[in-house]
Amino acid sequence: MGKKTRSERDDPPPDQRTGCPDIPGQVVLVFQGGGALGAYQAGVYQALHDAKVEPDWVIGTSIGAINGAIITGNRPQDRLARLSQFWDGVARHDCGTAGWLPGFDNWMRDLAIVTQGIPSFFAPRPASWTGLHAPVGADQAAFYSTHPLRETLASLVDFDYLNQKNTRLTVGAVNVCSGRMRYFTNRDNPMDVDHVMASAAFPPGFPSVRLEDEPYWDGGIYSNTPLEAVLDDHPRRSSVIFAVQLWPASGPEPASIWQVMSRQRDIQYSSRAESHLERQRQIHRLRHVIRELGRHMPEALRESAEVKELLGWGCGTTMQVVELDAPRFEGDDLNKDIDFTSSGIRRRWATGYEDTARVLQQSPWRDAPDPMEGISIYRMSSPTG
Repeated sequence: MGKKTRSERDDPPPDQRTGCPDIPGQVVLVFQGGGALGAYQAGVYQALHDAKVEPDWVIGTSIGAINGAIITGNRPQDRLARLSQFWDGVARHDCGTAGWLPGFDNWMRDLAIVTQGIPSFFAPRPASWTGLHAPVGADQAAFYSTHPLRETLASLVDFDYLNQKNTRLTVGAVNVCSGRMRYFTNRDNPMDVDHVMASAAFPPGFPSVRLEDEPYWDGGIYSNTPLEAVLDDHPRRSSVIFAVQLWPASGPEPASIWQVMSRQRDIQYSSRAESHLERQRQIHRLRHVIRELGRHMPEALRESAEVKELLGWGCGTTMQVVELDAPRFEGDDLNKDIDFTSSGIRRRWATGYEDTARVLQQSPWRDAPDPMEGISIYRMSSPTG
């Protein structure tokens, strides 16, 4: 096959791209939910930013939606500073035994978060602990108030800029009543703070948020790896997708009830990435097969209305998925996603940066993908841990 023209690749023109010239197609970041683990995503973005690679599209749920909104809701030169403001604001000073008794340190950390919340993120609702059956409505039925997060997002995200569509943002939320996942994107309709809040409304800790008069919860309880948003997008565009995985899909055999509970959460929230990719591989291969069949047809047959409609199901786009897997650190436990200690945040941010810098150096997307497959997957695991 010869070299593709720009129109066949459907890449944006050079004056609209800030990324590296050797990355084919659009650059997409896919961010999972995972609370404090999301500091790793900030490190991923910083490494891309330092390499002058800015995303064309960010897709996220929960903390991934928050990071995504901060990135897409600011000009490139301001994004890193705003991310730092957010993570500095939620960081808690380390306390306890300074590592001498890590189990006790973790317990003290968890107790402080549960009882005090985080001033710039969420605050306890003491009445909720004694009123579990009180019919307060979905907008109030939660252990914490997220009003502090609303104020934080309003100060860090320029929604006017976001809705100029300089960079696309998509956030996932699940309808409380129908149980259906829905993706909201600034490409189709204006977005505001409620869309981000809804994607981060993890129950029963956080209350639901109303969008179009319907209550929505954190999309992570339905699908914590929102890959389908880009793989099912229409019209499809060739993409290099940085899928940032915060929860390890594989891990050692647990030996205690506590380890069982921790492993169960890893499996639950690493959720569906592999099955999504396998399904999409099959679908994308069929799209490429349809395209190839069309090339073997006589031109007169290809031009008939019936055949044109059928051939419309084919495509020649390529999706190159780079999976960045956050490592499992020593001391990580069941509640690692509420490790908002300043040292924990710094460690995860630095590791995200190092892992992404290594990926950029290797640039696996330079290898031509199989023309009949359409989807290539590169798994880049961190050596840290």
